[in-house]
Formats: sequence, structure tokens, C-alpha cells
Amino acid sequence: MRPTPRTTPRPLSTAPAPRRAALAVSLAALAGSLLAGLPTSAAQPEPATSAAPGATAAPADRSAAQAPVLRVRTVARRLAHPWDVQQAPGGRLVVSERDRARLSVVRKGKRRTLADLSRSVWVSGETGLLSLAVDPGSRTLWACYGATRRGRHEVRVTRWRVDPAWRRLSHRAVVLGGIPATSGRHGGCRLLLDRDSDALLIGTGDAAVGTHPRDLDSLGGKVLRVHRRTGAAMPDNPFAGASGKRRFVWTYGHRNVQGLAQRADGSVWSVEHGSYRDDEVNRLVPGGDYGWNPVPGYDESVPMTDHSLPGEQQAAAWSSGRPTIATSGAAWVSGAQWGSLDGTLAVAALKGSRVVFMRFDRDGVLRDVVRPRRLTGLGRLRSVTSARNGDLLVTTDNGARDRVLRVSPR
Repeated sequence: MRPTPRTTPRPLSTAPAPRRAALAVSLAALAGSLLAGLPTSAAQPEPATSAAPGATAAPADRSAAQAPVLRVRTVARRLAHPWDVQQAPGGRLVVSERDRARLSVVRKGKRRTLADLSRSVWVSGETGLLSLAVDPGSRTLWACYGATRRGRHEVRVTRWRVDPAWRRLSHRAVVLGGIPATSGRHGGCRLLLDRDSDALLIGTGDAAVGTHPRDLDSLGGKVLRVHRRTGAAMPDNPFAGASGKRRFVWTYGHRNVQGLAQRADGSVWSVEHGSYRDDEVNRLVPGGDYGWNPVPGYDESVPMTDHSLPGEQQAAAWSSGRPTIATSGAAWVSGAQWGSLDGTLAVAALKGSRVVFMRFDRDGVLRDVVRPRRLTGLGRLRSVTSARNGDLLVTTDNGARDRVLRVSPR
């Protein structure tokens, strides 16, 4: 039986809820198939059309063909599996490396170590030092990473203060622990500071345990929402009145959340790894069930969004179909300098080795997908974040010769 929230969920903004009709589902599925199968072009839109009976085809945004020429510069090199990059004051960038468990500050092309966390971070498989969040106004930094507590592995989120020169961390505090970890598989963990409140959103993986995504008292396979300083559950969370871990839960039924991004309208979107099919981009609805339920055992043949489950499952806004491209980090593109790409969601792909720009209308319906040729051929791409001037910061994930790239429209 589907769990019932103890309080009425309240959305982050007044933006319209996503359409859940068959049209949105068919558009997402077909657009994903187009994305996986068509040859790459410089900036050619891939129409989000549908052949479903009774469905009205969504017109492609033909202005996407006028996407700007992109400039790609290397701003940091000689990294190993950089998982995240965030902008800090003074033009600095803060970078996390998963396996080295190292935090670095990059400025004017020079890297220096901010903190070696290798004694604190548990590294195994897909888990290590993962996502970052930076509040430049208060020089506060959050990091998500694998850890060991009383002989058991977990994923946790920790907060530090940073000195004015960005050379030293202090005032360490664990914001949230107990996110499940097993072998290190499906460690997930993407952080996002909500622009409109004091909330910190935390996307988590299911740790490859089939019961975690729909168990509201497990923190795995969820998007969690806590106070960024205290770690307390936000009072308007959908299960805030509960006494267990479910009070932290914002959404559930996820497989392995890799990206979180907040749109200009305040809505929050997640990017998720599929199994052998159906990477997903989801628009998050408080209390929403996103339909991953690989039980009994860990049966990855089930749909990413299983609409046969009890209750209502939220349809994906975009799905890769088959095969996957291993979508990862994402950021909303902003600024007139981006031309027709302004307002799109830029999504990094690991297996697909590209950045994909997706345009959604105000109701969350996919309109077109653009794959600039300039952002292919760079290898596996892990994170996409926004610089304050509107540029995109991208990390590669190819091994010991990884880079941080700055992508600018010319």
C-alpha cells in the first residue's frame, strides 16, 4: 500500500505541476530514442514528436538550430575522477575528486589542495568524495561522501566553514548521516542549495538494495530535504510530522540520483541513471513516487517508472529509452548570450560522452533536444554546473588525466 503523507505537500513554487498524460510519456520515450540513435550534428534539434494514437505531436523548437558557437577551455587538469565543481568567491573553483578524496581550489589555472579528506572518506566503486555545495556569502561548504561509522559504511553530508583566503576548513559538522551504502554501488549523492529557502536537497542512490527506494524509513533512493545548517527536516516536507527518517524525504522511488538542478520558476529537477534502459530527467513533486521498485531481490528488468505499483507514479519528463547514455550532473542554462539555448537544461552524459541540452515548456513537457558537436569527443562527462556569469563548468571522468572545462557561448 502506498504510504500516505501526514501533512499536505507544499510545492517549492507556484509553477504548474507536470502533465502526466500519455502525451508526456510518449514524447519523453520517443525523444530519448532519438537522442540515443541519431548521428551528432553541430546544433541540430531533435524533434520531440510522437506516433502514439490520439497524441498531438509537440513541435520542435526550430530556433535551436541557431544555437551559438561554443568555446571550450581547460581551467584545471591532471585530476582523477573529479565528481563536482562549484564556483566560490574571487573567481575560485572548488573541485572534489572521488577516489583521491581531495578538495581542491582552482584559480587562474592553478590548483592547490584545500583539504585531503582521505582519512575520513570511504572509497569503494562508485562511492567516495562526491557532490559539493558552496554558499559564497557565508563561506560555507558542504560535501557528500562515503564514510564508516561503528564499523558500518554509509554516505553522509558534512558542512565546514572556509577561511577568507579559501585555504583551510574549520567548524566541521555532520548535517545528515545514515544514507545507506553496501559495496559502494549506487552511491549517488548530489547536493543542491534551494534558492528560495534554507533547504539543502540531497539526491541519493539505492545502494543496489531493492527495498530501499519505496521504504520511506530508508534514506536510499530518495531526494531528501533538510535545513542547510542544522540538518533538521524542513517543516514543510511532505512527511515532516513523522518521527522516523521519512521526515527528511522529499521524493522517493529513485534508482540512483546523479543530478539536481533548480529552474528559474523554483521547480527542482533530478537526473537519474537507468538500468540497461531509461535514464531519466524528472520534475520533482513533493511526496512524489518515481516508480523504481526492483523487488524481489534486485531485479533490474523492471521499468524505471513502474505504473503498475499502487498509488500514482510520476512519469519522467525525459527518458533515454534503450540504450542508456548514463546521464549525470545537470544545470539550467541562463543568459541571453546563450541564444536559443537560454532556458534549456544542460545534462552531462558519461557513457554518451556529451552534453545534451533539453528544452521543456512551462508545464514540464519536452519540446526539443540539442547535442552541440563541440561538446562531444571529450570523453565521459560527470558534472555540469553554472558559473555566475552564465558559463557552464564541466568535469570529465576518464581516469587520471581528467579536466575541468569552462563552456562559453561566443
